Amino acid sequence: MRGAWQVFTKELRDALRDRRTLLTVLLSSMAVGPLLLVALSMLVADIEASAEARDVYAVGLDAAPTLANYIARQAWAVHPAPPDHEQALVARRFEHPVLVVPPDFERDLAAGITPELLLLSAGANQRAEGSAGSVAALLQGFNQEQATLRLVLRGVPPAALQAVRIQRRDLGDSRARAAQFMRLLPFFVLMAVLYGALHAALDTTAGERERGSLEPLLMTPQPRWALALGKWGAVAAVGMGVAVLACGGFLPGQWLLRSEALSAMFQFGLRELALFLAVLLPLAALLAALLMAVAIRCRSFKEAQASTTVVVLAASLLPLLTSFNGGGEQPWHLWLPALAQITLMQRVLEGGALGPADVLLPVLVAALGTALCLASVVRQLRTAAWR
Repeated sequence: MRGAWQVFTKELRDALRDRRTLLTVLLSSMAVGPLLLVALSMLVADIEASAEARDVYAVGLDAAPTLANYIARQAWAVHPAPPDHEQALVARRFEHPVLVVPPDFERDLAAGITPELLLLSAGANQRAEGSAGSVAALLQGFNQEQATLRLVLRGVPPAALQAVRIQRRDLGDSRARAAQFMRLLPFFVLMAVLYGALHAALDTTAGERERGSLEPLLMTPQPRWALALGKWGAVAAVGMGVAVLACGGFLPGQWLLRSEALSAMFQFGLRELALFLAVLLPLAALLAALLMAVAIRCRSFKEAQASTTVVVLAASLLPLLTSFNGGGEQPWHLWLPALAQITLMQRVLEGGALGPADVLLPVLVAALGTALCLASVVRQLRTAAWR
């Protein structure tokens, strides 16, 4: 263990010596939390502002004074649509749906003929599409009011047409609703940990082999397992440090939230930080061992970079299983590294219960994977593949 500690300190000093790379990794890890929270809060604030805006852009509304009167009574402001509104909506230069009123609207309405209103939007124009629902609800209110007036004129109570009354109740709490906007946070934290350990893992294996500094290290009387353990400890320490910085960045990042509703719903304190680290630190250890096991088989740093893209791709794609799985969280999710961490971190953001068994299973899987990868590294150090 003394030899492993000596190798650990030596590799850690080498990792810290590359200050430019280290500074880039640390700054990006510290900034990932605040930047993501600011971007998400700006998005939510923009959506809230669009939903609260009571503006109608219309064409031909002068021919429908009854509809214009209803819109004014609902405290909505009417604006003329630009002449090229169709092209502007498709090109996403105009961010509001357009209401087109036919010229014979008032005549058909008085004659009992159902006039047809046209609400223009574009599916690719997200801002216009988001406001189209509010305008459609406004028009539905006008439709309901006119139907009620016709029933009253004929002596029919409007309640006679309502066979049932429907009440909606949202069973999700505020944290679960906020977690829907924060689904990307666990993914970016996981990728920060992965890329934080990637450079150190490549440098301590393929990098040393390419520089010719690995052979003198193998000539020392230290056992191969001590060399592997010391190198892995340094890489894992870097990955764990990135995990601490990336998760800790959410604490001051909450002060930058621009959306009041999101700020009230998103609660990330010391408890959530501790749970995030309990989930991520074993994964950082596993990723360090896995990256070393892949890179130590390569003869150059570039070859190791190409080989480890498989690990990066797998870590990126596994969390996507939750997006394609419509059934929600499944028990087998906790057996897959990366996917288990994403699942548990999402549960923490939603305010769900996280029992000891939920954390213990991914930790055991990570420990087993780390042991197998380290065994592969030791075996590679013992072979004659370095000739």
